Formats: sequence, C-alpha cells, structure tokens
Amino acid sequence: MPADINIVIVLAVLFFGFILFITELFSIDLTAMIILSFFCLTGYLKPEEAISGFSNPAVLTIAFLFILSKALQKTGILEYLIIKVKRLADKSILLGRTFYLLTIGLMSAVINNTAIVAIFMPVTIRLAHKYKMSPSKMLIPLSYAAILGGTLTLVGTSTNLLVNTIFIATSDHSPLGMFEFMKYGIILLIIGLLYILFIAPKLLPSRTVTSSLTKSYHLGGYLTEMKIRAESPLVGQTCMDRGINRNYDVMVLDILRDGKMITDMIRLTTLREDDVLFVRGTLDNFLRMKEVEKVALLTDEKLTQEELEQEDNVLVECILTDKSELVGKSLKSGNFRRRFGAFILAVRREGVIFRKKIAHVVLNAYDTLLVYGPANKIVEFSKNNDFIVLGEVNAEMRKQRFWWMTIIVIIGTIIIAALGIMPIMKSAMVGVVFLLMLKVITPKESYESINWQVIVLISALIPVGIVIQNTGTAEWIGAFIASIVESVPRDLQPKVLLGLIYLLTMILTEVSSNAATAIIMTPIALAVAQQMGFEPRAFIFAVAFAASASFITPIGYQTNLMVYGPGGYKFGDYIRAGLPLAIIFWIAAIFVLPLIWPV
Repeated sequence: MPADINIVIVLAVLFFGFILFITELFSIDLTAMIILSFFCLTGYLKPEEAISGFSNPAVLTIAFLFILSKALQKTGILEYLIIKVKRLADKSILLGRTFYLLTIGLMSAVINNTAIVAIFMPVTIRLAHKYKMSPSKMLIPLSYAAILGGTLTLVGTSTNLLVNTIFIATSDHSPLGMFEFMKYGIILLIIGLLYILFIAPKLLPSRTVTSSLTKSYHLGGYLTEMKIRAESPLVGQTCMDRGINRNYDVMVLDILRDGKMITDMIRLTTLREDDVLFVRGTLDNFLRMKEVEKVALLTDEKLTQEELEQEDNVLVECILTDKSELVGKSLKSGNFRRRFGAFILAVRREGVIFRKKIAHVVLNAYDTLLVYGPANKIVEFSKNNDFIVLGEVNAEMRKQRFWWMTIIVIIGTIIIAALGIMPIMKSAMVGVVFLLMLKVITPKESYESINWQVIVLISALIPVGIVIQNTGTAEWIGAFIASIVESVPRDLQPKVLLGLIYLLTMILTEVSSNAATAIIMTPIALAVAQQMGFEPRAFIFAVAFAASASFITPIGYQTNLMVYGPGGYKFGDYIRAGLPLAIIFWIAAIFVLPLIWPV
C-alpha cells in the first residue's frame, strides 16, 4: 500500500524525534516542542490543535496528582510504613523484603512512582546493609516494583491516563475504568514480585559491599584527591610501608609534588608533607583512610586549611533530582559552594566517574554526587528537593496539620472517580483545592511538586497524536501490520496481532519516552484492530501495559535511571535482569489479555 507524501513526512519527523529522544541531544521536553513546532509551522496542526495538549484533561489530571502525591508525602505515612518494614526485616529477610516490595507496589498505584523511589531508596540501601547484601541486588528491584505498581490503576502512571485520553478521543468506546487495569495489573504484580524476590538477585551483580563503618550505605568507586598533612603517619613512609591498598582497598594512581606529577614507582615513593595523592576507592574507604592517615580531602575549588581541618565535616552521597535548578548547570555556574556551603569531590553518571575539572562538569538529573561539608549543611540537603541524601532515614511520623485529611481526600478522589460520580480530573482538582484551603499544602509547594518537564512533554506530544490520526498515518501503519498478521490462520490472528502490538510498544518505550510511545502506538493499535474486525480493548491495554513496563534499559523509565548511579550498575545489568521479565510479560499478555478482554 503506497504511502502519500504526508504520511512519509510524518513518519520521517517521528523517526527524527525518536533519534533525538534516544541520543538526548536536547532535553525530552524540548524535543517534543521541536516536533510540535514543525507540525504547527507546516500546517499539519491548526494553532488551536497545537495548544490543545496544554488544556487536555489527562495533563491537568497528572498535574493535580503530582500535588496530591506531595501532600501525601508531607503526612509522613510513607516513613511510618518504612518503620513497619524495618520491624518485619528484623524477623525475616524474606518476609521483610516481600512486605517492602509489596508496599512500594501498592503505594505506586496512587502516588507518583518517582517520589516513591526517592523516599524508599535510602531505606533500601540500609536494608541491603542489614541483610549483608550489595545495594546493587536491591535497587533495580525497587525500581521494578514501583513500575509494576503503576500499572494497577488509571492514575498509577501518566501513561495509563494518556492511553485512555487518546482512546476515548478517537473512538466511541467506553473509557478505561479506574480499577479496570487491576484485572491484569495484579497478575503482573504477583509475577513481577516473585521474579524480583527469587530470580532477579541471581541475575544482578554484586559490585558493592555494604560497610559497617558507613552504617547505612555503600556505593561504587570514585576518584578523588587527598593531601598529606604534617601530622600524617604517611610522612616519610611509602604506600607499601603503610599498606594503603591492603588496609583501605584504596589505589594511589599518581602523586602531585611541587607542581610535578609522579606516575612511576608509586608504591615505593617516600611521601612528604603537602603531597597530593590521586586515589581511587569507595566512600567508606576514604573515610577510614582520612581518619587513620590524617589526610585531607580536596576538591577542584581548593579548601582553606580551616575548612580542611574542620571536625564536623562529613562525607555523603547524594542524588541530584530532576527538580533541581542545578540540572543543566556546572557547579561553578550554579554557585554550588556559596549556595550550599559544601563541596563536590566527584560525580558519578551512568557508570562514568567525573573527577577532573569537576567545577565545570554540567550536571544531569540523577547524577550521584560525592559531597563533603559541615554536618548541619548535609542535614539541610536532606530537606531540599534538589537532593536525595543516601543515608539513613529518620523515619518518624510527622504530625502535619490535618495529615489525616490528606489521606481521606486522596482515597475519596479515587473512589469518586471510580464510581463515575465525577471525572478523575475534576475530583483531583477539588481534592487539591480542598487541601490548599486547609493549608495542608501551600501554593508554593504545589507549584514545586509538579514535574513541569513531564507536563510540557505530554502537552506537546498529544497534538502529535492528532497529526498521526488526521494524516492517515495510523491507518497506513495499521494496514501494514494487518497485512502481516493476515498471513497466519484466522484463529491465531488475534494473538499474533496482540503479540506484535505489545512487542513494538515494548521496544519503543525502552529507547524513548513512554509518553511518546503511548501517544504514537494507541491510535495505531486502535486502527489495526478496527481494520481486522477485532474488539480493540485488549490491544489498547496491551499498549498501556507495554509502555509502562520498561525493564530492559535505564533510559526506559525515570525510576530505572534514578537507581543507576547508586547501584553502580552498567547498561548490561538492566538487559540481564530485565529482558527475561519483559519476555515473561510479553508471553503473558498474548494469552491472558484476550481472556480478560475478549477480542
């Protein structure tokens, strides 16, 4: 079936967009705006169509849900659950891990899963220590559990809301129900949790070992500098004499002395006062060596002698969140030292360690930072939306004013929407207004809680779905897929088509934004199902579940990227652990979805 020029252009632009999403040449929201701008300027979209995404009920619902999630976080209920997890962990490893993962999954059904992972990441690392396990055995399971939980309800993930919006806008079928997702989502949750508990730990690496000294966490290696003080036992000794590598598992790579670099015979070089050692090691090793050998940690922005010797200075690891103003800036341009009163010794990003000229490294969301500074400043970090401090969580129930009202409002919002009394957008809006009136959450907190990058991304991509529909691109792709499916016997065609739709969606979501994948694949799935005379509901749910279930790559889902650095993972770890799970879900979808929603 030959495609006309409009279809060719649309496909070319979409392909170009996917390349930009994959390469991350621009931020994902900017990429979406580039695509939208092209279609608007070339006449494929009317001005009112181009901005329709910004007033779309799904977008507004997502914004309101961000605010409700923030309000729920303020109640301290999640920290209360963490206390319960710890108590169970004391009794049984299996019971503790099961309850912990189940809690994450169920909470992700109603709370933004990025927030869930941010809150539970420190306690996950602490549990790893308690179980004498590497954090790398538990952090990917944390992300997977949050992803699985998001598939349980219409509001569990923005993907579900988008699929539903496009489905009802392009067909006369009834909307996807609030808890209709649970019919299949609960099956995925059970299968996924069993896989995470019993199979994933055998496939995941053990690259890091929890340390009794750090007490709550231990992450992968860094590169940094240490200056030898006058009182250091290293003065007049060699690295071999002091057993640096043996005692601390720290490797001295180079020695800077009087402006000259010593690179040969490092272990046998007699050390002097003011020598600077370039070392590779882990956080707890640096702490031990600093204490015993009386060395000072350095940064690119050189500390004063007073700062070096300050007793209350501590060393911690933090994750830079996507809400931070530092994203896209260097430490120097962001005035990190002046604003936060601390120093960055190293930056870890997707397995790569940045140490040289660190003040000029442009920071990305979810970079792991090795931070050195006064203890009181680090405490402030933990209260700042810019950072996730990977230390022990002081899990205490905060008696926030009207905290119980927040829980009632959120439950009420979901029940009202589920019973059809009010659309989810209206009930969420009423809930937010009610909490604002009670001053449970402030307007400033509300604005800060919204992930505006996600809002812009989705708002810009929704009109792209209109282009795909109006130009006949969805029908053309649908006809192409139908021609392939029609080559098999009629009784096998529904399962083959379902398998193709799910597989294509699964591949696209692993290399691109799940929102973009949902917006593109939903009209295609609807078109091909109608062309072949099948009831489309099963195929629409296949898109929703496949777009959300991103396990194979760290870039497929935000939560996967969040745990990348702290777990010391490599790209291949996600393939090793996630591919079998993705295949299991793919096979399950082919056989189970038609039983729940007959085709």
